[in-house]
Amino acid sequence: MPTVTRLLQDHVTLTCECIDRMYLNGYVPTLQTPGQLVRFYSDHRGQPIASPVLCGRHTASFVQAVETFAARHHIPMVHFPKHARKEAIARKYFARYRGSEGVVLIGVAQERMRGFRATKLAAGQFSWTRQPVCVKHYYFYLLDRDFGPAFIKIGTYLPFPIKVWLNGHEWVKRQLEHARIPYRSLDNGILSVADPARCQALCDALSADHVEAFFRKWLGRLPHPFAAADRRAGYRYQLSIIQLEVSATHVFQRPLQGRQFFEEVLREHLDLGRPEQVQLVFGRKVIRTTPGPFRTRLITHDVDPSLSIFYKHSKLKQYLKEGRALRTELTINDPWDFHVRKSLRHLGYLRQLGQHITRRLLASERVSQDCAPSEALFHQVILPSTHNGLRAPGLRFGEPRVMALLSALCAFLHLVDGFTNRDLRDRVAPLLTPQPETYTAARMTYDLRRLRRKGFIQRLPDRNRYVVTAKGRRIALFFSKTYTRILRPGLGACDPTLPTETPTPLAHAFHQLDHIITTLVQEAHLIAS
Repeated sequence: MPTVTRLLQDHVTLTCECIDRMYLNGYVPTLQTPGQLVRFYSDHRGQPIASPVLCGRHTASFVQAVETFAARHHIPMVHFPKHARKEAIARKYFARYRGSEGVVLIGVAQERMRGFRATKLAAGQFSWTRQPVCVKHYYFYLLDRDFGPAFIKIGTYLPFPIKVWLNGHEWVKRQLEHARIPYRSLDNGILSVADPARCQALCDALSADHVEAFFRKWLGRLPHPFAAADRRAGYRYQLSIIQLEVSATHVFQRPLQGRQFFEEVLREHLDLGRPEQVQLVFGRKVIRTTPGPFRTRLITHDVDPSLSIFYKHSKLKQYLKEGRALRTELTINDPWDFHVRKSLRHLGYLRQLGQHITRRLLASERVSQDCAPSEALFHQVILPSTHNGLRAPGLRFGEPRVMALLSALCAFLHLVDGFTNRDLRDRVAPLLTPQPETYTAARMTYDLRRLRRKGFIQRLPDRNRYVVTAKGRRIALFFSKTYTRILRPGLGACDPTLPTETPTPLAHAFHQLDHIITTLVQEAHLIAS
């Protein structure tokens, strides 16, 4: 069976890295607290009392504007039943829509949102608090010339929150059509394209400016919760990121190759869900206060398996799309998982971060099956050497301390912030039985010096932190896999003192070799018969 590396190098017809689904939050920054609400009605609109009556009038005015808009433009309004699949209902209206751009449907649903509640204190006085409220929401399902199908959801009560749903792949498809570049569509993706380089360039070109332009265009066309005078006074919406999907799609030549990929990957990566292994993919340190759980889920329903890796609020999923394409998809449910704020202006950075993480997973899957070093590199590792005039002691294969050290390095790959002496020592010490307490900070310092002079780790500039190099990762994987998957089980199979009902082929061959060597020694009269 071909390896993961061969499958990705020789049997992929198209690779496409793109922002997938975006779910955004529209909010008015100056209308988020009770005090700001009071200032809105009292200072800005000149009302003597910020009362619930004013909020009710504001809601009624917006609802009337939406109903008038729907009637004027002959837009169907559908009341969604509770727990209904809104996308399935909207899909039927999209199928019947014949325009090139416009509002396809207005859905109506009762949903919860964070609004304001008033408590009457005395005559003409109210106390406002921010609380969950259940109010009417309008779903404006749109067909956009640049983004294709999308929707904007607006709550009908202060502060009139907005939710925006877009799809980056649909944006790329529209740009290909505008440029008259032929392509074949994949469900939420692209199966083939006449100009792959141009397609990837378009994927990389999607930015926060395009999303902002879409949002402002439709805010100008749809009924707006705030009057023009309110907007001129600074009560304008801004966008933040609720959920973002960044994906890498590899289209295989045949469906069989997709199945072969997963057979190889799942066999090699059954333990990726451990917190230490999560760091391989997400590049973030897991500490005591890091919220869990951390887990890996393998699903093999029907014919398409999938691999899901969870980290904080985010999820990395790998699965087959339509049996033809490998989709590696990072879903960011909270940008702060990666110490990034939610503002839309960080979209470009989050896209790069997502691409880096998906590539990291694919690189991990490749190297795990192709980690054998050259003979020269192997000798450089196990023998003492000199680098830049500094002596580097050898790392002898099989030595418990060396094996524990390299095993710990496997769990610290690609940490964006690196690791310290203490971080790595806490991982190495438990692997040194029966006396882990003997592994002191001084010994860890000595080992870090060995690793650095061998080129396995690099020290970050002006910091006492280190990151693992590509060479270090390869050697750590090779030593660990060779010891745990070949040497240890092989020696166990050859041990004549271990009872076995049916000897393994290795044990049978070893016993035959042992018998032949014993016969040769006896015939040479090297030992007494």
